[in-house]
Amino acid sequence: MPRSLDPIDPPAAPPGPEAPRQTRRYAQKRDAILHAAVALFNEAGVKGATLADVARRVGLMTNSVTYYFRRKEDLAAACFLHTIAVLDGLVAEAEAEPDPPARLRHLLDRYFAKRAAVAAGEEPDTAVLNDVRALPEPQAEAVFAAYADLFRRLRGLFDGAQLERAERNARTHLLLTVIHSVRLWIDRYEPRDYGRVAARVSDLLTGGLAGQAARWAPGILPEAPCPPESEVSPEAFLRAATILINEQGYRGASVEKISGLLKVTKGSFYHHNDNKDDLVANCFARSFAQIRAVQDAADAAGGSGWERLSTASATLVRRQLGPAGPLLRITAFSALPEGLRTETRRTMNRLAERFTFCLVDGMADGSVRAHDPGIAAQLVSSMINAAAELPAWVPGVTPESAADLYARPLFLGLFAPPP
Repeated sequence: MPRSLDPIDPPAAPPGPEAPRQTRRYAQKRDAILHAAVALFNEAGVKGATLADVARRVGLMTNSVTYYFRRKEDLAAACFLHTIAVLDGLVAEAEAEPDPPARLRHLLDRYFAKRAAVAAGEEPDTAVLNDVRALPEPQAEAVFAAYADLFRRLRGLFDGAQLERAERNARTHLLLTVIHSVRLWIDRYEPRDYGRVAARVSDLLTGGLAGQAARWAPGILPEAPCPPESEVSPEAFLRAATILINEQGYRGASVEKISGLLKVTKGSFYHHNDNKDDLVANCFARSFAQIRAVQDAADAAGGSGWERLSTASATLVRRQLGPAGPLLRITAFSALPEGLRTETRRTMNRLAERFTFCLVDGMADGSVRAHDPGIAAQLVSSMINAAAELPAWVPGVTPESAADLYARPLFLGLFAPPP
């Protein structure tokens, strides 16, 4: 029997006929509901699932599920809190190690071991934290508070390093980004090899990408001028939709909210977009085109593999916080309609793999140290994608400071001294 998904011991039930008895059978049923809900939310997102869907997966009537979780949002919050508690437990274990690099290695070893157990069917999966922002109050408050506690605990990994608070926050966000993104690419490997992958990720995060003589001095590629803000163009709709989808998830970003952000009518929306599914596909296409254009421009500018990779990465991180940003977050992927997922994921992986050209060229010319370029490319790609969330974790970050605070630690190592 898989262990309980409860993040904390359940509170004692108040007396009365409506209070559920905390029996073993009750706990087993509750766990079965939670396991089914995690799988369903990971597939369809919170907005795309119902309590009836969960009930069907465990062979119960909907009112039986509501005996354990009155509302879908209560169930989603329980799933998210469990995931956060699992990560918090792994960080707590790592705290016993003697120094920051050892703590990092222990954390990643244990995390990849859990992913291997899930892949082998030995443990139930944990929830992808994509739709936390779609939760209403009061559920959102509890989940955000737990995640903030996890962030603070993980930030302790950098205790002893001579880093300012903004630098520690940016590096903590980077580490969490790497952890969350693992499930997007780890299925390229056999579960029995996840431990080897963990060792390579640890090596990359500790030692960085730089060759012996490489220095962090990325170029910033010029940006095409943006249309006037008053112009309600297809690009304006795509940018507004991208912002809302990043904040509230695919199903949380309604046509009304997108139109309201631009201060236009729903009719204007449908003048530019046939339907919402087409819109989100176009948002991904817009983001992919921006990444592709920067990669091409960095290659055209020439230089060593290190110079091209650092220039492309710094430019994309900077643009995430600028007027042309943000890029659509990878977190929107899980809630895409089924018909859009395969091609979207294929394109995401292809664009990540394009970074391997720079990495391999850099290893050949000596500007990049020897490492696993396939894994490194995934780390670079996930780092760039999550840069849009930097302002939430690093107050005061600007487009000009973002790359030094956030991209540089991946290139030089998480524990590298500040510039």
